[in-house]
Amino acid sequence: MRSSIKLTSVDELFTTEENRADSQREKVLDISLSEISDFPSHPFKVKADEAMLEMADSVTQYGVLVPGLVRPKPDGGYEMVAGHRRKKASELAGKKTMPCIVRELDDDEATIIMVDSNLQRESILPSEKAFAYRMKLEAMKRQGQRTDLTSRPVVEKSVSADILGENTGESGRQIQRYIRLTELIPSILQMVDDNQVAFRPAVELSYLSENEQQDLYNTIQSEDCTPSLSQAQRLKKFSQDGRLNIDVIYSILSEEKPNQKERFHIQRDRIDRYFPKNFTEKQKEELVVQLLESWFKKRHREQQER
Repeated sequence: MRSSIKLTSVDELFTTEENRADSQREKVLDISLSEISDFPSHPFKVKADEAMLEMADSVTQYGVLVPGLVRPKPDGGYEMVAGHRRKKASELAGKKTMPCIVRELDDDEATIIMVDSNLQRESILPSEKAFAYRMKLEAMKRQGQRTDLTSRPVVEKSVSADILGENTGESGRQIQRYIRLTELIPSILQMVDDNQVAFRPAVELSYLSENEQQDLYNTIQSEDCTPSLSQAQRLKKFSQDGRLNIDVIYSILSEEKPNQKERFHIQRDRIDRYFPKNFTEKQKEELVVQLLESWFKKRHREQQER
């Protein structure tokens, strides 16, 4: 009979079963902001934009209404899993603490929760989705689930991507396309976030080598144009054939697109010395147009005075 009684400590002799169950439940604690560090390689940007300032005002008036989720760090303190924006808003509101649920999570569990909680946001940049999908698939792969596509060289049909897509409302192919964006150099990826390079051409450009992408970016800047889907596919084909160089890139980008207005070209070496070195192509164009307008008005006045 004695062997059936199992108590792990003397304290349990003086606690009820209800007390012991209560001690196992998750509780919301007020945790010092200085004790909470960001999630490593967090793919979602936390900007002090207008929406953030509105959140900070709300925190000032009502406090943080939905607790964040943190996990204990082995060396002390906590790591934020869900609630980076609420933490930033708390900092802007001058708060010293924020309510959080503390939960023991391994790296993969924490990664999946971090991604899923942020994908609920209304506005997400393509780069944020790209790295978030990649992190989640890698975590799922380590957990032994069917996620054999994170390093797939070519976008193609995948059951694994379809499984992930069920939770995100996107097709498996679309998820694979987003993951391809993580192969872009930062300057081109930023152009995708800024809607200067369209999504589908960007996916094709992700197959170019880093040096080829840098040459492409330099040409985009100098010629003030971006590749269409058709042009991006041809750039990819030249790259795969080992025949892509700066001349080929220039030749393809300088083609006139069907929906593009006719352009007037001037050899760069004939006019570059007249502009400050830090002028962009757009600034040069605007200055040329302003000077022409001034010249036209002056000429018009002179004709009227005759």
